[in-house]
Amino acid sequence: MRARLVAWGFFRAQQRAFSTTPRRLESYGFIGLGQMGYQMAKNLQSKLSPSDSVRLFDININATKRLAEEMKVSQTGGAAVEVSRNANDAARESDIVITVLPEPSHVKSVYREILSPDLPGKARVYIDCSTIDPSSSREVARWVADANQGQFVDAPMSGGVVGATAGTLTFMLGAPDALVPRLEPLLLRMGKRVLHCGAQGNGLSAKLANNYLLAINNIATAEAMNLGIKWGLDPKTLANIINVSTGRCWPSEVNNPVKGVVEGAPASRDYSGGFGISLMKKDLKLAIVAAKEADAKLELGDRARQVYEEAEQVGSCRGRDFSVIYRFLGGKE
Repeated sequence: MRARLVAWGFFRAQQRAFSTTPRRLESYGFIGLGQMGYQMAKNLQSKLSPSDSVRLFDININATKRLAEEMKVSQTGGAAVEVSRNANDAARESDIVITVLPEPSHVKSVYREILSPDLPGKARVYIDCSTIDPSSSREVARWVADANQGQFVDAPMSGGVVGATAGTLTFMLGAPDALVPRLEPLLLRMGKRVLHCGAQGNGLSAKLANNYLLAINNIATAEAMNLGIKWGLDPKTLANIINVSTGRCWPSEVNNPVKGVVEGAPASRDYSGGFGISLMKKDLKLAIVAAKEADAKLELGDRARQVYEEAEQVGSCRGRDFSVIYRFLGGKE
């Protein structure tokens, strides 16, 4: 009897030791902590296992340190947090590297640094959530493949800073079918929807096609609202008619450019917040470049780009939500 009790005690001790031994599951590198990346990294870290780790890097070292401190102060779980010296350091020990960067030139510069000759070989997955042109993205994917450093996928997102903060982003994923089951749960820690668009580069193509349409719909909505109001129509009446008729679109229904029509829309707070006019100009330019590479004819793209460029130069429009085009047109506020 005593022997059985001793054996049972030894077995329970082994169970406790096994259950409390930390197990490193996966290591993440997160590079690019601007308005979007900062919030995405917070959501990711908070929803990972304590046996995971997240290495942070941004050229703004103060932002990096501030985020690391916020994560540690609020930490009731979540992954361990480290601050990296540079992009290569963030990627070196990571299984998955996530980048969120402003322009194609920034993406290329960061991946040149990551893929330096001294980077140890590892089957990493690189997830680029930047909005860049598909050809630049495919070029970086070739660099990763040529360096035998794993796989590179594109996962641009929709939802803005509000969606990044709330964890409600939609990701448009360009990746091999075999990677989707691994990547989808990870992206859902930072968003609420993952749309697999096909091979690498297709996520960006989908986003740019959507934003091309959005850019033009926004101008058309601003023009239609301005036209109807000048004809004497009440703004809310006009919007209600559009939104139950064939003119209905996101800029008319959700982001209406006229103050007071949609409660909470940027137009009702002097066009602050939302999707900046400079970002829309950037996405539209990328879509036009990609269309030319694909030999896809665009009739409205160049004129729409001119409208956003001209509006951005106006002091009362600069730095505001892209629906401020209504103001640029001289719409009644």
